[in-house]
Amino acid sequence: MAAEVSSKYAVQMHGITKRFGSFYALTDVDLDVERGTIHSILGENGAGKSTLMNVLYGLYQADEGEIYINGKKVNIKNPTAAIENGIGMVHQHFMLVENFTVTQNIVLGSEPTRGPIGLNMRKARQNVLDIVNKYGLDVEPDKLVRDISVGMQQRVEILKALYRGAEILILDEPTAVLTEQEIDELLAIMKNLIRDGKTIIIITHKLKEIQASSDECTIIRRGQYIGTVPVEGITEDELATMMVGHAVKLVVDKTPSKPGEVVLDIQNLYVKNEQGINAVKDLNLQVRAGEIVGIAGIDGNGQHELMEAVNNLKKCKGKIILCGEQIQNKNPKYGIDRGMATIPADRHKDGLVLGFTVYENTIMQKYRTDEFSPGGRINRKKMRSFAEELIKAYDVRPEDCGPKLAGGLSGGNQQKIIIGREIAQQPKLLIAIQPTRGLDVGAIENVHKMLIHERDKGVAVLLISYELDEVMNVSDRIAVIYDGHIQQIFEHGTVDNRTLGRVMAGGEVEDAELAMIRKQQEAEAAAEAASVKQAVPQAEAGEIPEAEAEPEEIAEVKAEEAPEAEAAALAAAEEIPEAAAEEAVAGEAAEAEEAEAGEIPEAEAEAEEIQEVKAEEVPEAEAAALAPAEEIPEAEAEEEAEELPEAEAEEAEAEEIPEAEAEVEEAAAEEASEAAEDTSPQGPSMEQMQNTLAQMQQSLADLQKQIEEMQKALAGRQ
Repeated sequence: MAAEVSSKYAVQMHGITKRFGSFYALTDVDLDVERGTIHSILGENGAGKSTLMNVLYGLYQADEGEIYINGKKVNIKNPTAAIENGIGMVHQHFMLVENFTVTQNIVLGSEPTRGPIGLNMRKARQNVLDIVNKYGLDVEPDKLVRDISVGMQQRVEILKALYRGAEILILDEPTAVLTEQEIDELLAIMKNLIRDGKTIIIITHKLKEIQASSDECTIIRRGQYIGTVPVEGITEDELATMMVGHAVKLVVDKTPSKPGEVVLDIQNLYVKNEQGINAVKDLNLQVRAGEIVGIAGIDGNGQHELMEAVNNLKKCKGKIILCGEQIQNKNPKYGIDRGMATIPADRHKDGLVLGFTVYENTIMQKYRTDEFSPGGRINRKKMRSFAEELIKAYDVRPEDCGPKLAGGLSGGNQQKIIIGREIAQQPKLLIAIQPTRGLDVGAIENVHKMLIHERDKGVAVLLISYELDEVMNVSDRIAVIYDGHIQQIFEHGTVDNRTLGRVMAGGEVEDAELAMIRKQQEAEAAAEAASVKQAVPQAEAGEIPEAEAEPEEIAEVKAEEAPEAEAAALAAAEEIPEAAAEEAVAGEAAEAEEAEAGEIPEAEAEAEEIQEVKAEEVPEAEAAALAPAEEIPEAEAEEEAEELPEAEAEEAEAEEIPEAEAEVEEAAAEEASEAAEDTSPQGPSMEQMQNTLAQMQQSLADLQKQIEEMQKALAGRQ
């Protein structure tokens, strides 16, 4: 329901309807945007989001409805009228003159003059710098637009709007082509603009960015208004469900891959960039049939040049082998004919002919074949049939878009056409570069399922994406590219975002490996803690043997090496330097205090409490008991600790020392007796016993190190 017309709203659009022939792009849509806020518009591809904003900016005229700016009804017939009303728009595909400088693009059409015919570019440059400094928009005013990054080009578009006095800023898919760092910078810029009293409307599919930036969100589905919700307190799943009308899986389920033969083999590859400098340096990579290999990396580390070389759009040195045949330095058709299909990063430049119909674009790779051009002439009936099946299968909207020009579709629907066309080739190698750019979450889910489906059919899939979550969710292996070479390759599920980010930024490989090991140790420690907690009541009830209540790894050592375990433990413990014991005390003191306060699981706290008491109060000569004390069945330790009131903790700890030592000595004596009974009548020789003792000492030392690492991991996690 539309809000009452009021000056507290910067923009109000009530009952907006827009028709294109018989097709209703918008039907009775409402939008109310409060002044000084960031308001998101969320919807599927083709839902009408951009159409609604084009009506507000004067590019389209509404067939029905009213527009109010700051509480006053306005008639916006064209972009000039929108600018006069303080509205500026940054389009998804930037509208810049590449051969002009940044300053020239910003002031184009509004240049300050000197006299009747002269341009005052010095004043123009200063005006630009004033806006740059005010809002923290970092640009280089004298650089040509073609020489600056995509993120900087977007800032130029924002500056164009601000230069013309915009108080209401419309951003259409502002993060679709940005890196993670550039997205963070854009969000900071938006916050600065809001603090200055501006109002921002953003069209986006990215739910995380809505939650990170917006105050309210309006949802449109199939051209109809669904509702407006405050962003605070709503989840991504709830937003996704409102957008598509049903539950959406943000992470697609998949089975483990079954890699086959090598399909793509890149060996010692070097590729130069436009400046003649090697952007790809000695790169080696393999992609096998039945697997998805994702390339993760910050934009500008050679991904673009790598893909141009693989697609034979750029000369290179080294080898690119497809299905056993070298294809480097040929032509694009050479790779296509041998089973390569590519979803390009730039759908306008490399994916579509915007002046061709959708029908014609769907057969761009096949129009020369006998299937579509028997006798050298295109079979248009066959072309239409093929295109209509693709439109239906990939939910391209509107449904009757076949005879329309591809340039007239929304960016998301253009992407669906490209994806469907490339997969329809039944390739051996599918290269997907930013395949979900500009797609809504429902379409993203479908694309991910399609990639996994192709993998399961035995296709080799190479995924290049700047969406880190996408790479981690879909890939079977993740190859991190940095400075033109593969820095590290990870198996699926063995790496986290932090580790990937470190390697993407050029971190040492050793650091990444340590991080991965630490993650595994934390998981193991958590599993061990859970098993101990579960075993305690069973041990108290007498349902399981005492040894099974001990920590998993200690129990394993006792089971395998019981005859000499305690003797070796005592010998190894005697070799632990006093400094190491003190260091263990310092690292675990905080944990013990937290355990008493109930801040960590009771089972973990009780096991570590015994160690703390021993290390702090046992004389140096008694430090040898530390390691074996760790092997006391945890179920018994917990049972004793639970019986002690917290008020008597210190006294109880002191009393536990001799008891713990007695238990150690008793356990050692019992196991030594068992060992004596199990030996042969002759008994082992002295040399055998010494060798066994040395092995046990080393095993216990390794075990002690693992325990310390797991305790540190638990402390860090708490």
